[in-house]
Amino acid sequence: MSKVIINCYEDFEQLLGKEIGVSDYLKVDQQRINLFADATLDHQWIHVDEERCKTESPFHQTIVHGYLTLSLLPYLWDQIIQVNNLERLVNYGLDKMKFGQPVLSGQSVRLRTTMEAVANLRGAIRMSMRFKIEIQETGKTALEGISTFVYYFKKN
Repeated sequence: MSKVIINCYEDFEQLLGKEIGVSDYLKVDQQRINLFADATLDHQWIHVDEERCKTESPFHQTIVHGYLTLSLLPYLWDQIIQVNNLERLVNYGLDKMKFGQPVLSGQSVRLRTTMEAVANLRGAIRMSMRFKIEIQETGKTALEGISTFVYYFKKN
């Protein structure tokens, strides 16, 4: 898959209302779940206790933290787009975010994006994308919403 190349505001503007791209799938295994639990101090049994989940969870296995799924957004987004002449990128906000289906340990997810809005802020671009994180094994949406970034371009 080739990345969408952005060099200026007009490149963003041309994508308005269109699908930007789809990332590759990324498998979310138990090791990644455990590392996320350690990093966030969220060791709820449904995420980390494989033996207990076999008998007590309705899924009969662990599930990925919802916020771990969300945290994969920048990694997956980087597979879709390349912004040149960039000084910095700032996460600006999330809107209308909702979790759909849980991601089970060992399943794979990918990102699908559409350009929702773009604004020229004189040297910076505020861009909002509608996103869906899809589960390969079920074809269902794990997470969706609107993510807004501000791209600051280098001064010439």
